[in-house]
Amino acid sequence: ELPETVLLKFFRPENTPAPAKPTPEQLSNLIKTSLHYPESFNHSFNQKSLCLVPVTLLLSNCSQAVVDVMIDLRHKTTSSEALEIHGSFTWLGQTQYKLQLKGQEVYSLQLKACFIHTGVYNLGTPRVFAKLVDQVTLFETSQQNSMPALIIINNI
Repeated sequence: ELPETVLLKFFRPENTPAPAKPTPEQLSNLIKTSLHYPESFNHSFNQKSLCLVPVTLLLSNCSQAVVDVMIDLRHKTTSSEALEIHGSFTWLGQTQYKLQLKGQEVYSLQLKACFIHTGVYNLGTPRVFAKLVDQVTLFETSQQNSMPALIIINNI
């Protein structure tokens, strides 16, 4: 004898609450960033005084929403201790970018770092700000910064 088939009934309450406003923590985790670059780079400073290293900044929209993103490369490490360890370098080209990422979109930004002498440098200086497109705010929320991104520049 076959077991009795029971119909399942799905229902949705009529008074569905409006989506809650995202918390500051959620807003600071909209965009995940990662830097892709060689761990070490060999350059002959005797032949050419400027060492240019290609760096890829990968931006991932972690939300389903459309997000406005601003990238600022002008941020410099100001603590003297960090400068002693890592030295200073410059990002070449455009210093600010504004773009819009669709939900779950991943965007790849090609950058160039410029070094004038050997050493260990922290490439983790780009500041990334983001806000939901439909959010009426005057400023974007700073995105959580990842770990230091160290690169070794060698003279050959």
